[in-house]
Amino acid sequence: MRGKVGFVIGLAAGYVLGTRAGRERYEQIKAQWLKMWNTEPVQEQVGRVKDFAASTAMALPSTLWDTAVKVTKAASSKGTPGQRVDAAVKAGQDSADDVAEAAETSAQAVQDAADDVADEISQKRGGA
Repeated sequence: MRGKVGFVIGLAAGYVLGTRAGRERYEQIKAQWLKMWNTEPVQEQVGRVKDFAASTAMALPSTLWDTAVKVTKAASSKGTPGQRVDAAVKAGQDSADDVAEAAETSAQAVQDAADDVADEISQKRGGA
C-alpha cells in the first residue's frame, strides 16, 4: 500500500511540475486537490491519525524520562567516582534498547494507523 501511495504522489508531482499547460492547469489541479483534501471524510481521518500519533508518541518521552532517571540514580549512587561513572554508563546502555524499542513501536504504530486510514478512504471511494 505504501508503495502505491508513493507512486501516485510521484506521478501527480511529476505531472504538475512537468505540465506544458502552465499556470492555469496547475491552478486547476491545486483547486481539485484542495477540494478533495477539505472534504469531511478526509479531514475526519486526518484528525484520527493526528490523535493516534499524539497518544502513541507519548510512549517515547516517558521512556526517555525513565532512562534519564535511571542514569541519574546510578551516577549518584555510592562508590568511587569511577564506579559511579561505570554504573551510569551501564544504566544508559541497558536503557538504550528500551528507547530504541519505544521509538520503533511509536513509528510503526503511526505508520499502521496511516495505512489503515488510507485503506479506509480507498474503500469508501471505491464503494461510493
